[in-house]
Amino acid sequence: MMGNADYSAKKILSSIIVDGNIQKEIWQSANWSKRFVDMVTGKPGMYNTQAALLWNDTHLYIAFTAEEPFVEAALTERDSIIFLENDLELFIDGRDCYYELEVNALNTVYEVFFIWKDAYKKGGKFDTAQFDVHHPQAYTFGGDYDRSGASFWKGTHPRGIRWAFTHFDMAGLQTAVQVEGTLNDNNDIDKGWSLEIAIPWSSLRLLATGRAIPPNNGDVWNMFLGRFQKLMQDGIELMPHPAMALNSHGIYDTHLVEKWSVVEFVT
Repeated sequence: MMGNADYSAKKILSSIIVDGNIQKEIWQSANWSKRFVDMVTGKPGMYNTQAALLWNDTHLYIAFTAEEPFVEAALTERDSIIFLENDLELFIDGRDCYYELEVNALNTVYEVFFIWKDAYKKGGKFDTAQFDVHHPQAYTFGGDYDRSGASFWKGTHPRGIRWAFTHFDMAGLQTAVQVEGTLNDNNDIDKGWSLEIAIPWSSLRLLATGRAIPPNNGDVWNMFLGRFQKLMQDGIELMPHPAMALNSHGIYDTHLVEKWSVVEFVT
């Protein structure tokens, strides 16, 4: 693994049937990450969470395992605000744009495609029908929890704001969940839940920004691999929800691309 990479994703020659079962032999041979850490403090996360990535010539595969004594999920409508519940999250950086995917234990999916406003030029590569800024589900976004005072309009990121296309659907996306326990029944103690994701490389072309698709040996991509945990204390929901990630950000903001994990693809 390269000195500056946080994770090494192995290439496989077979394909993976996405059913949420991470006990499959193919995942046993993967390089499983360290335990996720608290996104702000960097201390070990409150529950064990780990991720693994594999890839072949056609697809990128991501698996998560999440320890969870009370597996809960209520949101069933696609693109519901899934981070209001316990969720697992994947962000992929494309330099001038990035992709966000959130999934809960019911396998409900939330997707957003972000384009940095400074990169969205009239007549440029993003100026397409797919990314029409006049679409009713296109918004501007400044970042997490930073719309106050001097940062009211632009957020706190030096690059400013992003266009957020909440109607975006990643072509060919597959997700599947398995629960080890009983969903939405807190009379027993659950082991947790697992998530499997597959994305065709052909759908990641815009995020590749000139990099090879599929990657070459040693190519690196920035990704956020994380988890949010809904917690109640004395009947009050703790806000913001504790967040765990492969790498600490030192601050409560998932949208700091420069803090994400460096994933190296190896053959």
